[in-house]
Amino acid sequence: MGSSPQPPVKPAPFEYHSPRTLDEALTLLAEFGSDAKPLAGGQSLIPAMNFRLATPAILVDLNSIAALAFVTPDAGVLRLGGMTRHRTLERDRNVARFAPLVSAALPFVAHPAIRTRGTIGGSLAHADPAAELPAVMLALNATFTLQSRAGTRHVRATDFFTGLFMTTVEPGVLLTEIVIPQRGARSRFAFDEISRRHGDYALAGAAAAVTLDADGTCAEARVALLSVGDRPILSEQVSRRLVGRVPSPEAVRDAADDAADRDIDPPGDIHASSRYRRQLARVLIRRVLQRAIDNDAVPRESRTGGDA
Repeated sequence: MGSSPQPPVKPAPFEYHSPRTLDEALTLLAEFGSDAKPLAGGQSLIPAMNFRLATPAILVDLNSIAALAFVTPDAGVLRLGGMTRHRTLERDRNVARFAPLVSAALPFVAHPAIRTRGTIGGSLAHADPAAELPAVMLALNATFTLQSRAGTRHVRATDFFTGLFMTTVEPGVLLTEIVIPQRGARSRFAFDEISRRHGDYALAGAAAAVTLDADGTCAEARVALLSVGDRPILSEQVSRRLVGRVPSPEAVRDAADDAADRDIDPPGDIHASSRYRRQLARVLIRRVLQRAIDNDAVPRESRTGGDA
């Protein structure tokens, strides 16, 4: 009896380029079009190539372009280069000061070895619906800078993710910068997710950005969810329920219930049923909202436990 065929563990043949400047990279991507694939951290692309789920004819390695890796506070915004490593963001004081939600979410991203190589631009462009950073950027109302030989355009995070592993990035285009609006002292943030083991993809996760007026009234409430749809999802019900009101525990619970019931239609798979993911979302929305309101962004529960 013959053995069953084994999947390939080496990539299909490809042509490799390592440009030193952004202009050179954009020229290569324009020249080769849909045959070319940019390589950032490679934590998703390289495994896909090894299993031949991705077979680009041309690989354009961005790792030698130092100008694409930066963390820069600017007038009212924080600018992040697309090639900035997760580990850099996790440790950067400006990120902790001006975008604490990013700092709160990054320890949940895979393992330290992955964060050492992975890049923020690569993660966002890959658009895995179970990834943390796409949801964080929705909650922070970030804007993405997309560049090609044809020019530059700016796309809000709410318009960037279009489907399962799909974005507005087209062949020949690079995500070069992420711009996060800086918020005032009355803004609070929290992130949490639930996974089976540390480093696993989340069964569900939530990122919250809340701004309170001086009298305690909610001026803004943005909660973005991950792993409960084909893309990160920004809750409409949370904002509708809380903005203009004092966010009491009862109001937070009602907002979480409405969001879980109306904003999402979670998929079911071998890891969790649709019903279970909806309940996880309900608990996590309530949890991150209350932590943000209480100005306590650090999760107390285990990432595999809690009150679900």
